[in-house]
Amino acid sequence: MRRVLLALFSLVCLCTATGFAAEKRVALVIGNATYEHAGELANPLNDADDLAAKLEGLGFKVVKGSDLDFTGMRRTVRDFVNSLKDADIALFYYAGHGLQVQGRNYLVPVDAQLRSENDIDFEAMPISLVMSAMERLSKTNLIFLDACRNNPLARNLAQSMGTRSASIGNGLARIGSGVGTLVSFSTQPGNVALDGVGRNSPFTAALVKYLGHPGEDISESLVRVRVDVLEATGGQQIPWENSSLTGKVILKQEATPDRRETPDLQIELAYWNSIKDATNADYFESYLQQYPDGKFAAIARLKLEDLRRSGTDAEERVETLQKPDSKTTGDVQISALASPAEPREQRVPDPEADRSLVLSLQAELNRLGCQAGTADGVWGRKSKQALANYARHSGRSVASLDLSSGLLEQLKRNPARVCPAANGPGLNGSWRLVRISKGPCGWNQLGQTVQIRDGVISRGTNLKGTISESGRVDIKLYFFHEGRTQSNTLSGTISVEGGRGTFRHDQGNCRGNFTLTRQ
Repeated sequence: MRRVLLALFSLVCLCTATGFAAEKRVALVIGNATYEHAGELANPLNDADDLAAKLEGLGFKVVKGSDLDFTGMRRTVRDFVNSLKDADIALFYYAGHGLQVQGRNYLVPVDAQLRSENDIDFEAMPISLVMSAMERLSKTNLIFLDACRNNPLARNLAQSMGTRSASIGNGLARIGSGVGTLVSFSTQPGNVALDGVGRNSPFTAALVKYLGHPGEDISESLVRVRVDVLEATGGQQIPWENSSLTGKVILKQEATPDRRETPDLQIELAYWNSIKDATNADYFESYLQQYPDGKFAAIARLKLEDLRRSGTDAEERVETLQKPDSKTTGDVQISALASPAEPREQRVPDPEADRSLVLSLQAELNRLGCQAGTADGVWGRKSKQALANYARHSGRSVASLDLSSGLLEQLKRNPARVCPAANGPGLNGSWRLVRISKGPCGWNQLGQTVQIRDGVISRGTNLKGTISESGRVDIKLYFFHEGRTQSNTLSGTISVEGGRGTFRHDQGNCRGNFTLTRQ
């Protein structure tokens, strides 16, 4: 009887462990960007790459195509359909140009010209071709269409159709779906979506971020996506979906933590508890030798680094304590030697009496390029950050830097800048400046390439700007409009990771945000 129970228990454990993995998931991911007759889109190739990687991490077998012409698109769809047999979940993602004609939605290959209405069936692919195969072969179907971009091919087609051009709508039309299917659009039907200013479109960036949130139903994840896109586009783009799902779709189960501790972990924990407050670097070196990938390895390395940085201070204290005129007791000497490893508060004993000291410290930190702000005698947030910057760039521990005349003398001994300027050579090169409208501008977003060289931003004669040592950006952009020269003023901040800020039209009410991205 005992053997039977053990066998049943093992079978239950096996089913629980493999049930999720046994689910068959297949995805088709297409990104079209380099259109031969419509210009190049900025994001679809990145969008397709990033979403494909995300889906593979969620257990999908991914059929992927990039910059597909008409023949390549049909071949890739066929490969996807052939892999759908007995699929539990089928997923289709498309990024690129799409259009609607007489209420039917089409995806546009990169070689399409669409010079007349007759070209539609021979140069574009109806979305229904993919959907019908998915609904026929898979139990649950998820479709994501980031294909509502502003499409010049649709405008060309409308011009060729003359009075019948009203049958061509903006963006994509509503899609009816069969039972077990969810269709998610990057924006509401009939509207145009934005490409975005980063690596991904706003819609796809949010999908990559939230799809497969542990333990979360797909409908909940899409609410998160909608919130992110609304925020990223200033309310201009509202993702929309049509669902006939009959149950929850959870792409990643919530992990159940194993709270049991192995004997080895218990030994490691006991060892760590015995040394964690030590002030001798040897203890932490010994721990890392025995547990190089241990639970506390990262903390041990930080502790070891801090102790090594404090080593010079400890040596200086030893010399002081060994002088003949030292009046300290042996106990105090031992305490003093141990203290460098312990974090200490930065102290100003009497704020009024030490105002002159703080003024001098702030002036020296500014001289060294560490940006303490206006020297006002108040040791506030900027001053503390400036001291932390000094410590980082001079290789010292903040804990060893008390506010004292000794610190002031140490700062004065530095003959030149210690903290690098935010407008230094690290920013030099080509950057993409994108303005995103949030007011009555008559456009959604405009982009251009600018050059940064030694703190100066330029683009020909129509754009001039400067970057301060603290990273503040001030730009004046000139353009010709309504028969006269007008301008935008841009203000913000920049670092090696990127820049952002706001702009305003100096002669009108147009306003919005801008981003700077390294190319």
